[in-house]
Amino acid sequence: GRKAVSSEFKEAGDKVVFLSTPLLDGDVLDFAVLRKNLRRVHQLILEGKIKAAAAVEEGGIAAGITKMTLGNALGFRFVKPFPHTESLFTLQPGGMLLEVAKDADLEALFGELDCLPLGTVTDNAEITVNDITLANAETPEDLLSQPLYKRELPLTAPVNIARPKVFIPVFPGQNCEYDTARAFDLAGAESKIFIIRNLTAQAIEETIQAMVKGIQESQIIMLPGGFSAGDEPDGSGKFIATMFRNPRIAEAVNDLLQNRDGLMLGICNGFQALIKLGLVPYGEIRPLEENSPTLTFNTIGRHVSQMVYTRITSNKSPWLNMTEPGDVHAIAVSHGEGRFYAPAETIRELFRNGQVATQYVDLNGNPTMASPENPNGSLYAIEGITSPDGRILGKMGHSERYIPGLMENIYGEKEQHIFESGVKYFK
Repeated sequence: GRKAVSSEFKEAGDKVVFLSTPLLDGDVLDFAVLRKNLRRVHQLILEGKIKAAAAVEEGGIAAGITKMTLGNALGFRFVKPFPHTESLFTLQPGGMLLEVAKDADLEALFGELDCLPLGTVTDNAEITVNDITLANAETPEDLLSQPLYKRELPLTAPVNIARPKVFIPVFPGQNCEYDTARAFDLAGAESKIFIIRNLTAQAIEETIQAMVKGIQESQIIMLPGGFSAGDEPDGSGKFIATMFRNPRIAEAVNDLLQNRDGLMLGICNGFQALIKLGLVPYGEIRPLEENSPTLTFNTIGRHVSQMVYTRITSNKSPWLNMTEPGDVHAIAVSHGEGRFYAPAETIRELFRNGQVATQYVDLNGNPTMASPENPNGSLYAIEGITSPDGRILGKMGHSERYIPGLMENIYGEKEQHIFESGVKYFK
């Protein structure tokens, strides 16, 4: 007779407690206490006295509370005062979040167990800690469907190159380089996959020299998807961005973009790196500012891997020369940090400049904030943006993963012709 319990909060007014497990010497869980906790929680679940439960995982209590409130669009108010807010984000091995009825007697339920009252569930989508309230950012529906931006004449390079060369650096943890190279080669380019070596100081120096040479010999830089350095340190794409901020590499990149009319593309992890470098939306490697766009954790708090529909919102970019504004494509996504975020005025400026390339849409082709159509909660449903002149494109969807014959059971057009458009720019 096991009884499952949802990890989403059920009702406004209910109490939420944190049941902890102490650590012994050597940071080993006290399994005797953990066993006692689990037995008591199991009994209370069978009795119907626990309405929702979740283990505290990465991100700590704060992440657990956030995920449990999102499920039913509820909120949470911590007890006031809550003195140790920093503890909300620490790892709590063996810890559990438990929702019980608003009139429950905590002492009767948990007795001598180490049970800490956290607060109460609320009926508004806010989390309040002491005097600080965090509200879910919402995008007004009338601002989602911005006017489409159409470039009348395609942007082309001043010189013709029969087979433009594509430089594809692969950082530890990335995994989309072969699909990417195949897509470019089929489009008529000549791809070069270069493995980043970083185990020794000498390897790093040799890598920097080789990267500079590879960029100088190429017309396109492509940053593929994957999980560079396991999305560490402190978030996705930062290791790539750190390498590209090396003065010699940055100089080679700027020379390609400013003096040789080259192109740059970043997908998924590569898009995250472009954002952190400032290459999108600014068109150059530069320090980030307080209002600079970013890509952050998906609103559902976990990795997503699915098909989505995206709309071409602007064909200002040479990468989108073979599309028309309004075209909709079915694209694969796979990421944990794909939520596009920026201040509203910054986003409006991107729309005005035609720099919002693609948006997540529903089955009717309308931009949406709803999940799962917008899989990460990106503001204004933004999936991809460009530099001011369009020659740098960053997007989350894995356009490189489609080849004819795949995804036959998925409705809609899958081929965006991004790689063909990039090669055609040099024709």
